[in-house]
Parts: sequence; structure tokens; C-alpha cells
Amino acid sequence: MRKLLAVLLTAGILFSVSAQSTETTKIENVNNGGVASLRGITELDVTRKADELKRVIKDRSPIDRDYVYQPPLIPHQTRHYEVSLNANKCLSCHSWKYAGEMGATKISVTHYQSREGEVLSDVSPRRYFCLQCHVTQADASPLIGNDFKRVDSLR
Repeated sequence: MRKLLAVLLTAGILFSVSAQSTETTKIENVNNGGVASLRGITELDVTRKADELKRVIKDRSPIDRDYVYQPPLIPHQTRHYEVSLNANKCLSCHSWKYAGEMGATKISVTHYQSREGEVLSDVSPRRYFCLQCHVTQADASPLIGNDFKRVDSLR
């Protein structure tokens, strides 16, 4: 009786393992189901060629904001700027120390405050990585239709 139980148990385990392995091999082609997305009609398991980089407008005056508390857009190229734990290229022009000399906009005083509102002598660590909030303005059309209207008080 024990031998029969052991044989049945072993057969069940082997059957289960083989069923699992055929299930994983069945997923060879993963298609998009005919749905067009922002990446086109590319199959999900295919890596398509990357889009061309958008043209970034060369240095220009600050760009108007569209809503209250919007982080200012960056009106110049930032490609190859190092913003890391060891260096922040943005601060070489926009820090209070260099902004006047460089003709750049000073960063906001809020960037020198801790989470608790304490005034700091240097940029707050939570505001140090500029590109988390500020984005470079590119000459690109919207990816999807948009009828957003600027806040009246900013027109």
C-alpha cells in the first residue's frame, strides 16, 4: 500500500512539473492584442528602435508657467549635465552664489528649507536633484490630444 502511494505521489509530482514546463513554453509570442499605444503597434516582446531625440530649444528666456506651483521649465539644453550625489551642474549657474554673475535665475528660497521649514545654509537634500521636478523644454508635439487651458491668473 505504501509503495503504491509513493508511486502515485511521484507520478503526480512528475506530471505537475511537466505541465508547468509546457505552460511556460506556450508563452512564446506576446502580442499587443491589436492595441495601438504610444509605442506604436509593436509586439510586447519586441524591442523597437528608439525614437529620435527631440530638438531642445537653445538658451532662451524663462518659459511662462501654466499653473500655480508649477516647477519652472528649463529653457536650455541639459544633456550631459551631471546631477549626482557628488556634483550638481545646475547649481554652478542657478545657486544664489553664482546666479547674478551667470545671468541665470536664482533657485527659490524654498530649496534652502528642510521638510520642517528650518532654513539651511545649502540646498536641501530633498531639493538637490533638480531634474525630478524641472524638465527641459523640447520642441515636440504632444503625445496625445490636450485641451488644457492656463490658469486665468497666469494669462
